[in-house]
Amino acid sequence: MFVVSLRFSANRSRAPELMAAHNAWIQRGFEDGVFLLTGGLNAGEGGAVLAHGLTRAELDARVAEDPFVAADVVRAEILDIAPGRTDPRLAFVKG
Repeated sequence: MFVVSLRFSANRSRAPELMAAHNAWIQRGFEDGVFLLTGGLNAGEGGAVLAHGLTRAELDARVAEDPFVAADVVRAEILDIAPGRTDPRLAFVKG
């Protein structure tokens, strides 16, 4: 399981022109079953994605395809989490 932090960079002003493409990238992640959750970070600092069901290399490639990442509107940081204990509702993330 992965947590992807997408924090705005100095090119934040380009976000409006790329928003439709970024949203299409998010939609594809949900359609593919990879994204479990997306949302904004407090204080308008960017966004986050909870992802699963793929390798780190596959996620790196997917994140690189985000128009916001490609245009340096956001900088991505990926945390790789090996789930140990989960609520029963999240048992599927343990693989």
